[in-house]
Amino acid sequence: MTTHAPQASHSVTLPASLDEAVAALAAMPAAVPVAGGTDLMAAVNAGLLRPAALVGLNRISEIRGWQYQDGHALLGAGLTLARMGRPDFAALIPGLAAAARAAGPPQIRNAGTLGGNIVTAAPTGDTLPVLAALEATVIIAGPGGARREVPVSHLLAGMEMLRPGEIVGFVRVPLLHAPQTFLKATGRTGPGRAAASVALVLDPARRGVRCAVGAVAMMPLRPLDAEQWVASLIDWDNDRGLAPEALTAFGDYVAAACIPDPAPPEDGTEAATLPPAALHLRRTVAALARRALGRALS
Repeated sequence: MTTHAPQASHSVTLPASLDEAVAALAAMPAAVPVAGGTDLMAAVNAGLLRPAALVGLNRISEIRGWQYQDGHALLGAGLTLARMGRPDFAALIPGLAAAARAAGPPQIRNAGTLGGNIVTAAPTGDTLPVLAALEATVIIAGPGGARREVPVSHLLAGMEMLRPGEIVGFVRVPLLHAPQTFLKATGRTGPGRAAASVALVLDPARRGVRCAVGAVAMMPLRPLDAEQWVASLIDWDNDRGLAPEALTAFGDYVAAACIPDPAPPEDGTEAATLPPAALHLRRTVAALARRALGRALS
């Protein structure tokens, strides 16, 4: 269904399927897809965006739920944060549910969607570090019924881009049936934008630890060396024990990897030090990473 206002700039199309949405975007290349609109409307209200047309995605039922598929969960991009925060979803992917519950006040969680978080790719997006730690992939719908699958991290890093007429339709997440944690620090009490966040996932089958740090850079950061180091210390065969000093060292390792010291000057003069704000952020990340791993192992 399409309703046309007197000017093209007010055209709104409401497709009933993913392929109809792709066709609408192909017919109107300047159109912008919209689901919850929490980021889009903020940009419009701030005068940063004036979309020529909108393609509404809220009537596409196929992207508003989830299904099981070969040891994975196939999540619709239209899943709201509020829906992901419910107990049944938390039993499925606890880290993602925790991030969804922390994403902001109820009005934001009721409207905001998983796909919107990914496409907007705001550095403070709470679901993004969890998706990075889970090594999730996105299924992108394109013209002619085409589908392609790329890692979420590639999309966030700009290694892959949405092509004209494409829409993120689904997110594929491995079901690890293992501890997952998400923690974040904000600048105020209660829901708010993250100053830093940490997602941590244990993968007992591969004896691995996966960690992603959000909000400190333009995309979630994976401290791979820290992951491999701490995984080698965990007693995977018994109680997954880890010495307390190793927890502390892991937090420091993660923080230093994500907020490194300034490079030494080429002229041999004394190296610069991190400013106080960066040092505080590094301590925050260290504390979050330490607590996240401790909770996952407990």
